[in-house]
Amino acid sequence: LRQAVNPRTDPDYEKINPIKYIPALVDGDFVLSDSLAIILYLEDKYPQHPLMPKDIKMKALDLQIANIVCSSIQPLQGYGVIGLHEGRLSSDESLEVVQRYIDKGFRAIEKLLDGCDSKYCVGDEVQL
Repeated sequence: LRQAVNPRTDPDYEKINPIKYIPALVDGDFVLSDSLAIILYLEDKYPQHPLMPKDIKMKALDLQIANIVCSSIQPLQGYGVIGLHEGRLSSDESLEVVQRYIDKGFRAIEKLLDGCDSKYCVGDEVQL
């Protein structure tokens, strides 16, 4: 993605990703969008550099956390959601709504990780 590209208005980016969201991955003639889909694709394509733990329970926890971010936290920061409030809520009110749900998501993640004694969230290696 070029720095000057605005994915919402750039017609070239729309050819890559019709929904016009970031991210999109172009791998040769294969194009994939959506963060989690890209992660799973890269996990399978480059198994020598894993993005997720090998342990099935840690992998499930890792995916659960990623889904909280992808489904509950991140979408609230997007233009689609924020745009719904334009004209009806002040900037401060919109920010308050968004912060409330972001905080709720991160509190859930903190509870899931309560008692983890590893270096990182789900293990001692940097992963997803």
